[in-house]
Amino acid sequence: MTRELMLLRHGKSDWSQQVEDFKRPLKDRGKRGAQRMGVWLLQQRLQPDYVISSPAERAIITAQKTIKAMGGDAQAIKEERRVYAANVDELLQVLAEVPADSKRVMLVGHNPGLELLAEFLEGERIPLPSDGKLIPTATLVLIEMPDDWSDLKAGDGKLLSIVRPSSMDKKFPYPDEHGTEMRDRPAYYYKQSSVIPYRVVDDKVEIMVVMSSKRKHWVLPKGISEPALSLQESAAKEALEEAGIEGEVAEEPIGSYSYEKWGAECTVDVFPMRVTRELSEKEWEENHRGREWLSPKQAIKRVKQAELKPMIQALARVLKK
Repeated sequence: MTRELMLLRHGKSDWSQQVEDFKRPLKDRGKRGAQRMGVWLLQQRLQPDYVISSPAERAIITAQKTIKAMGGDAQAIKEERRVYAANVDELLQVLAEVPADSKRVMLVGHNPGLELLAEFLEGERIPLPSDGKLIPTATLVLIEMPDDWSDLKAGDGKLLSIVRPSSMDKKFPYPDEHGTEMRDRPAYYYKQSSVIPYRVVDDKVEIMVVMSSKRKHWVLPKGISEPALSLQESAAKEALEEAGIEGEVAEEPIGSYSYEKWGAECTVDVFPMRVTRELSEKEWEENHRGREWLSPKQAIKRVKQAELKPMIQALARVLKK
């Protein structure tokens, strides 16, 4: 037996929202549980080399949060519709299609399917803990597996461990998985990037500003730096999501600033971005925000973050030369 299978149940979901089951979101508690599991896997050097997830909202977000927390690429997650509401036979078929060279596979899904699969592979009923829950939310089951998954039979696996996020520290090590400082969020949350979107029309510089997600004030696109992306790539991703724009992000930042959030200091590198494409309102998923092209002087007045104002001014001076 040289392969491993990790079964991860989705995090705690939010039943307060009146949505269909497939679209039910995670509670904050569910997100943190997934992230704690990701950090634990990184600390144990148990990162998967192949990840499959149900596309249901609560499952795919669990998968993404877990993978990012271990420094992985969430874009590599394979969404598989058959995992949603699957029985054992359907899950076995999904596993049979996993590339044979994948040695450690993570399957993110739902109960009762995951519990039934775990017991099928073990070949017998797995004793329940004192709370009567075999795989509660955001819990990981690690199973030793044979090389060939094409025709798995009952008892082909060997249960190695069942790990719950409730057994872990509620905070996250900083600046990496070995850090002794503990923070409210995973370490990568505290390094962020932003863009100053610009264009030149009739020799005049224009800056795009967007409304904050709750439409309380004007901002520039900004977000957490994705572990698998560079600061520039992360900034471009935020610009596409928050402002519905694409373009060329400069190699070097024009400045940086810090602000307090999640119990510590976040650092933001700010990059100029020449806008080359503006998505239509229909294409732009976050079009509820609103966006506007302004002169640098108007943009300086609009944006709330004081540290951005001199950066906008400096960029305008450079572009006018």
